[in-house]
Amino acid sequence: MHRTYSMRATRAPTASQIQNPPPPPSSTKAHRFFGRGGIGHALRRNTAGAFGPELAKKLSQLVKMEKNVMRSLETVAKERMEVAQQLSLWGEGGDEDVSDVTDKLGVLLYEIGELEDQYVDRYDQYRVTIKSIRNIEASVQPSRDRKQKITDQIAQLKYKEPNSPRIVVLEQELVRAEAESLVAEAQLSNITREKIKAAYTYQFDALREHCEKVAIIAGFGKHLLELIDDTPVTPGETRAAYDGYEASKAIIQDCEDSLTNWVTQNAAVSAKLSTRARTLSQRRRNNIKARTEGHDLSGQDAPLNDRDSWVQAGQHKDEYEDEDEDDIDAPSHSILDSETGLNGENRGRNQDPILA
Repeated sequence: MHRTYSMRATRAPTASQIQNPPPPPSSTKAHRFFGRGGIGHALRRNTAGAFGPELAKKLSQLVKMEKNVMRSLETVAKERMEVAQQLSLWGEGGDEDVSDVTDKLGVLLYEIGELEDQYVDRYDQYRVTIKSIRNIEASVQPSRDRKQKITDQIAQLKYKEPNSPRIVVLEQELVRAEAESLVAEAQLSNITREKIKAAYTYQFDALREHCEKVAIIAGFGKHLLELIDDTPVTPGETRAAYDGYEASKAIIQDCEDSLTNWVTQNAAVSAKLSTRARTLSQRRRNNIKARTEGHDLSGQDAPLNDRDSWVQAGQHKDEYEDEDEDDIDAPSHSILDSETGLNGENRGRNQDPILA
């Protein structure tokens, strides 16, 4: 099966990683009991595909794994809010600038927690849509099983009782089962394509909105940090009085306005395809459109506009009277009866098919 280059493979460091090297892995990622997600996560992941129809087992496991992701996101959102509150409590006893800025940073971090909680709700739309594909797969499995069972029965009877009258009955049942299975398989194919596009549209739209808004908050958070005077002081020296209360409030208000007014059309980050990728993608879309709409043959047999060149049927009589009588009985070679058509085009069935 053709696979694209995996994004999970080892890759060269990105420009961002070269400029700002990533920190070492968190200590919380190691030494977990029963795997990375705890006992509950492991049980859901490993038992998801143990039951139910064979056709739906893999997707059932995916759905359960996504449930683990959602529960993890819920935990992150809740703990992010608690961290924001604790930051505000810690900074309350500091200097005026530290107290004010940490309080405002707590507001921004709490907002990120709320955005993550909202992202979980949007993420659930994706998961529910994926579940609908799983349900269709589960409904198709009985028709497959019935067809296979009848096929096995026919093979068994032909081996043991070749003249059994039940073979004819089973063959008729097999025809009906194949018809039912054909309808079910077509429905599965159509719904799978429709739902997979809808599901990941939900996820990517939600992820894009979440990341853009988090980036907005991060930008305003760095503006808040500029209000802290980190100039070193000598022992006994008094810092200047803090006068940034109005500025910190204005920054928080600007951040709130930016989050409120954000729309997808004004997203700062856009995925731009290379010329090659754009050409290949457009070719694929054109092929799909051509198969859907069919080929336009309306201009193939254009009507003649030169009516002066037409000759009435009665005027052809004199022309045919001058022909040799031996030519009348000679077999005619029509372009419809020959292997090559008009202008030498091949009209046989061995012609290469149109590549859609």
